Amino acid sequence: MKRILLGTLLATVSLGALADAPGSDGCGWGQMLFKGQRGTATHVLAATTNGSSGNNTFGMTTGTNGCHTNGALTYGGKPMIVVSGMMDELSEDMAKGNGEALTTYAVVLGVKPEDRAHFAEVTHEHFAQIFTKSDVTAEDVLANTQAVLKQDARLAKYADQA
Repeated sequence: MKRILLGTLLATVSLGALADAPGSDGCGWGQMLFKGQRGTATHVLAATTNGSSGNNTFGMTTGTNGCHTNGALTYGGKPMIVVSGMMDELSEDMAKGNGEALTTYAVVLGVKPEDRAHFAEVTHEHFAQIFTKSDVTAEDVLANTQAVLKQDARLAKYADQA
């Protein structure tokens, strides 16, 4: 079950990256064909064009098709999507202080590998502050986690990222 959730997480992040034109904002034939158009359908068509032909990968490799790789990659999605899909696993892992769901949550929040063990300890210690009731929502868990991170000198920098 945890592998399915992790696979879903990776697929969601990958699809979000495709929709945001990897390589640059105007990268690939899909971006060229649908330039200036708006709407979900147009973005899906542009991403499908880029993904199915592999032209943006070629463009990033060669510096053509409006693609470049000199900037930092970003992700504009919400961690809440991930949290809502793994609430049970996350609560179990956080209660015991380790596990795949907790590690995935740390990754989504941008916690660097060297701080993940500390993240696990802190969220374990503050479990009752994060999971405040049995029917807590993903929004509540995310907000409560942010509040806990802000209180910790080492983890406060991650509270502003999510």
